[in-house]
Amino acid sequence: MFRSLALAVIATCALAMTQDKPNVRLEWAFGTLSGSGADAKLVAITRDTTLSSGDEIKMMVKLNHECFVYVIHEGSEGEISLRFPYDLRQFAADYKTGKNYYVPKGRAWFKLDTIAGRETFYLLASAERLLDLEALLGKYTDAGSSGKPSVGKEIIAEIRNVRKHYKTFTTFAERPISIGGNVRSLTKDEAARRPDVAQIATEISANNFYGKTFTIDHK
Repeated sequence: MFRSLALAVIATCALAMTQDKPNVRLEWAFGTLSGSGADAKLVAITRDTTLSSGDEIKMMVKLNHECFVYVIHEGSEGEISLRFPYDLRQFAADYKTGKNYYVPKGRAWFKLDTIAGRETFYLLASAERLLDLEALLGKYTDAGSSGKPSVGKEIIAEIRNVRKHYKTFTTFAERPISIGGNVRSLTKDEAARRPDVAQIATEISANNFYGKTFTIDHK
């Protein structure tokens, strides 16, 4: 009897350890260029910040474990855009671990336009696909100009609902993996061709879900 009980306890503990192992693991980089020319610096955006029109930003996602990552942008006028994946069909195509995915693609960078306001980026990573959120994103794409504002509000509400749902049983860790700090000067050649934001990446691990919001006060 005691032996059976001991085995049951061991099995239960082993199951708990398996469930506690992070099943959301990725590397994330979000950077901006500060200054110009030889004085330019690559600066990691890790929290809410203030940027000016003309400033450039870029992101990178790299999966260290199979999970589902979403980067959603809410513009200063409430407009919604899915920045990553580039298209929801990507989950069934070009979506694999160990590859750097840049936002925007390739060497291009986003440049803040002349319309000031608040720009918000939502980073969501889940062990399972967020199908309700995906459905709303599809609905937003199909909606006409008059219908987009209301669907956009539904998307933001769904993001909050997802984060609230996972809040009570999600633990996570963030660890910078860059060498030499998150801010450094660029060489003249790097400033000319733009640096690789992957060098300021942070390693993220979480149980089931990870979410973070970055708000840019666009002056």
